[in-house]
Amino acid sequence: MRNIDEHTITEAVVRSFGRCDNPRLKEILSSLVTHLHDFVRDVKLTEAEWMEGIRFLTATGQKCTDTRQEFILLSDTLGVSMLTVALNHPCPEGVTESTVFGPFYVDDAPTLPQGADIANGAPGEPLQVDVLVTSTSGTPLANADVRVWQADEEGMYDVQRAELGSERRGRAKLRTDAEGRLRFRAVVPTAYPVPTDGPVGHMLVFMIKAPEHETLITHLFIDGDPYLDSDTVFGVRRSLVVNLERGRDGARHLRHTFVLAPSGEPS
Repeated sequence: MRNIDEHTITEAVVRSFGRCDNPRLKEILSSLVTHLHDFVRDVKLTEAEWMEGIRFLTATGQKCTDTRQEFILLSDTLGVSMLTVALNHPCPEGVTESTVFGPFYVDDAPTLPQGADIANGAPGEPLQVDVLVTSTSGTPLANADVRVWQADEEGMYDVQRAELGSERRGRAKLRTDAEGRLRFRAVVPTAYPVPTDGPVGHMLVFMIKAPEHETLITHLFIDGDPYLDSDTVFGVRRSLVVNLERGRDGARHLRHTFVLAPSGEPS
């Protein structure tokens, strides 16, 4: 380990992983160090610049709470989240496309019945949602576990509103009926702002699970939103852009079909 310089340090660090008994971990660490060191050499990173990077990552960690994962937001805005989704979930023909998880999911959403108002007082124009969950063969998937969360008309999620405490608005756990359908009431969502990087066009977020099928995490984006072509997390997909219809009752209506891939098949 003597006489290490800027040319030999990378090999020395990689060699230090030799005792790692997890082949995949060793592969990841070795590649990470190699690319990170190449980056430092390529831009001739100064000590002051590296310290600023460390301060930035420290501040990112300090912003994390039980209801907000700032590192997910960072991963989203760097495009890493969508890259991993694209690599791990290539989309077979006819299957609903996956997209990023986002930073505002929490596991303590209320379990609600068919037809429930998931908004629970969140501000916004009323929205009637009617979705169908099927397999690739078109078979309706009954009793599928559907998690939904959304921003309100001010672009805010419930966990961003300190005055709500643990009260949940704009999110729920629901189940499809015997015909694979799910109906609930919400509000028309608005793009939420990323504090340091402008608006993000996420709308209704869905996580859908059904036996013998791949879990689907996806979003629906409202057509006409001004940020569809400047989404800072790179998650917009043409197939996920939907139109809201105006019903005879004067309310806005959303209808959509989600298609899940069988287990063992990329989704």
